[in-house]
Amino acid sequence: MENWITEIMDGYGYAGIFLLIALENLFPPIPSEVILTFGGFMTTASEMTVLGVIAVSTAGSVAGAICLYGIGRLLSASRLEAIVTRYGKILRLKSEDIRKAERWFEKHGYWAVFFSRLVPLIRSLISIPAGSTSMRFLPFLLLTTLGSLIWNSVLVYIGAAVGASWETTVGYMDIYSNVVYVLLALAIAAFGYWFVRNRLGKKKGNNSIGS
Repeated sequence: MENWITEIMDGYGYAGIFLLIALENLFPPIPSEVILTFGGFMTTASEMTVLGVIAVSTAGSVAGAICLYGIGRLLSASRLEAIVTRYGKILRLKSEDIRKAERWFEKHGYWAVFFSRLVPLIRSLISIPAGSTSMRFLPFLLLTTLGSLIWNSVLVYIGAAVGASWETTVGYMDIYSNVVYVLLALAIAAFGYWFVRNRLGKKKGNNSIGS
């Protein structure tokens, strides 16, 4: 995938960077680390500038995030509740679970959108719950832009600083990403364990009351 990414960027310049970053937001397995650090390196070997790469990559990030936000709006909380009402027994979910998640996001959503832009994988997916909870678009747009600007600037400047050694930086970023993925998997497993245990505890409590 790295060769495909670098070929597009080398052939299409700024337009290639914009397109790849927008796709990276829609399809997280495309590594933004490769796009941005190689983009930084290209500023040392072409007419592209650091500020230009940061600008187009941030525009691409925002474009991709807006698309996911729109998908989230289609999957509104009311529609998710309807799905849970219909398939809740299979999914082991209740409508109240959706409402709890919605209340949490309404309370912490702004910070979640901003800081999630600095976390691999989550940086893309966070736009969906932002849309489904109908977060106001302008704050979403501002926080997404700021978070993306920070992430993109750091990696582009690193790529420009290390020059031809940009692939070494990608290796370190892969380690960071893998650690994040492991932590996310552990967090999901822990939540699943807590959720099932809590649900079973409630069932036992209801059975004891009924008897």
